[in-house]
Amino acid sequence: MKLERRNLLKAAGQLAIFAGLAPHAGWAAALTGYPFTLGIASGDPVADGFVLWTRLAPRPFEPGSGMPMKVVPVTWQVAEDAQFARIVQSGEAQARPELGHSVHVEVSGLLPSRPYCYRFFAGAEMSPAGTVRTAPARGASAERLRIGVAGCQHYEGGYFTAYRHLSEEPDLDAIFHYGDYIYEHAPERGCPKAGGKPACVRVHDSDEIYSLDDYRRRYALYKLDADLQAAHRAAAFLPTYDDHEVENNWAGQWDENGTPPELFLLRRFAAMQAWYENMPVRKAQLPAGGQMRMFRRLDYGDLLRVHLLDTRQYRTDQRCGASGDKICRPASDKGPSEIIGAEQEAWLKQGMTRDFRWNLLAQQVMVMPFRYPEHRADGVTNMDSWSGYPEARARLTAAIQERRLTNVVIATGDVHKHHAGVLPSREGDLLSTPVATEYVASSISSGGDGSDMPAGWEQVLANNPHTRLVNDRRGYQLFDIGRNEWRTEVIAVDQISTRGGARRRVASLVTVPERPGVEV
Repeated sequence: MKLERRNLLKAAGQLAIFAGLAPHAGWAAALTGYPFTLGIASGDPVADGFVLWTRLAPRPFEPGSGMPMKVVPVTWQVAEDAQFARIVQSGEAQARPELGHSVHVEVSGLLPSRPYCYRFFAGAEMSPAGTVRTAPARGASAERLRIGVAGCQHYEGGYFTAYRHLSEEPDLDAIFHYGDYIYEHAPERGCPKAGGKPACVRVHDSDEIYSLDDYRRRYALYKLDADLQAAHRAAAFLPTYDDHEVENNWAGQWDENGTPPELFLLRRFAAMQAWYENMPVRKAQLPAGGQMRMFRRLDYGDLLRVHLLDTRQYRTDQRCGASGDKICRPASDKGPSEIIGAEQEAWLKQGMTRDFRWNLLAQQVMVMPFRYPEHRADGVTNMDSWSGYPEARARLTAAIQERRLTNVVIATGDVHKHHAGVLPSREGDLLSTPVATEYVASSISSGGDGSDMPAGWEQVLANNPHTRLVNDRRGYQLFDIGRNEWRTEVIAVDQISTRGGARRRVASLVTVPERPGVEV
């Protein structure tokens, strides 16, 4: 529902009275432009609620995003209908300058398994409305869920057309974002090439980012995209981060440039605060003491348990690969090999259970072994994936087997291609009995338009007999999850170098609960 501007102040005042609050003097003085330029979002749904997010930014690229250095009240509403005739929850949150004037509202007391609409008011201004669905009640017999999978959205690499198509998918319960929400680097790094030169579709507006203000502005640049905002309004996000939210290929306290750890940790903390400020996550994810508890768990009745993993913050440094990098651990290093860390590893093992029809490991980098083409500069093994941490992968495999689980599905991103395959039970034996199924989603825009089969990859499927798919188009995946079947729809967009790319279904793949694997 849209209100004309002359009615907005009246509506905000009535809303404050409805919520049992007196209208705040000075709202108009505190805001000097439309504050919801970066959109709205919801996230992390549970049976009786979810997180609502917005960030006030009338002028996103100015110091303080055009906001005064003061606390500004923001009113929110949750309704059963799109016209907001049946408001079931409302309240006031504080947009604080310490957190970039972001707002994280943890709504509770709602009914399970049903859609709600929400919106915000600040001063005389009203946000657009979004839609979010609560999860089924704990232990309830849920029949079906529909979850999108997306990430790797390099602003310079292309338009976010895939998000527009994702926002129009029917019956979405949530969207898992596997990371690389922003890219931290300077302009024209990582763009597709044309004639040996970067062919950027859009360009970053600043040099490589380091400070909290830098990260805030970079998030603003990305969040101003209308297609990304549409996806956020359409369904709850389950956000995680990968490397580019901080710095390319970072691992624990190490970056790829050899920065002294005590200095890199300053940058990492600024990046984590900016991630929190811009994601619809709970206060439990607020950074503290130089760290952030990103890994967490969400349940959907008895049908699905989602384990959101952090494969960056607790990992040991990558071992050196074939490219001659010197900022890495020697391949002969026999020290600890951690990718999710001992605490998270124990948490994951304890939480994977047969009490749910499915266990989803929602994470960032490819778990299953994978042999890349010989001509790849970094060699046939991606040392930044779980293949660079085979000891940690063996422990994960053992944990799945010890708990007698045959219902584990892994969702992954990072590599800018669609893949589907299995995690073998024995390290080094690709055809050993599979213990889990892995679906790897392509990027939203990283890597340019791409093609169905990239040049030089014609033998990849033959060299990886445990996999069933290679596709180099941009896009996303849809998990249609039922009690007897997990169907993955692989969606591609034909071009992202210009607007209006067409949606196409590349494949429809099936996994059944008691038989890890990919069936066409």
